[in-house]
Amino acid sequence: MTRPVEISVPKAAGELPNEKFVELEKYIDNLDTTKGALIRILHKAQQIFGYLPMEVQLFIARKLNIPGSEVFGVVSFYSYFSTQPSGKHTISVCMGTACFVRGSDRIHEKLKEELGIGSNQTTDDGLFTIKDVRCIGACGLAPVIMVDDKVYGRVTEEDLPEILNTYRQKTIDS
Repeated sequence: MTRPVEISVPKAAGELPNEKFVELEKYIDNLDTTKGALIRILHKAQQIFGYLPMEVQLFIARKLNIPGSEVFGVVSFYSYFSTQPSGKHTISVCMGTACFVRGSDRIHEKLKEELGIGSNQTTDDGLFTIKDVRCIGACGLAPVIMVDDKVYGRVTEEDLPEILNTYRQKTIDS
């Protein structure tokens, strides 16, 4: 019979599931060394929680016995890390050169208008997050957007309502 793991979850973390903190703690405890492992631990934490709220950052700082400001400094420096939850569907708009010269900036603006949010923001219903990315790697299909893992090529502003409605319908059906 295994004994339950006791962890010190920050008081403000009441909304975050304790099981996720337990999973993160087990991951950290199973590392050979935590020296130089902060970025690896942050990646794992973001995978577990979906983002890195302050409660998770402070938990990591306590586990590694480092200042919270050090963790926050790394999180805020690297654009990969997010301190806000993402929507159910992430829409990445390619802003690479090929896509940009073929109108991805207009696609980006139209998406923001359609959803009523800006870049790196999530709709109030939690369904969509818009991100602008440097390159998706499908230059021959420019302009390109990617919703979750699905790539849409040669996208026009007129295509956007249909694409968005596909994902809205999936949410209704599930």
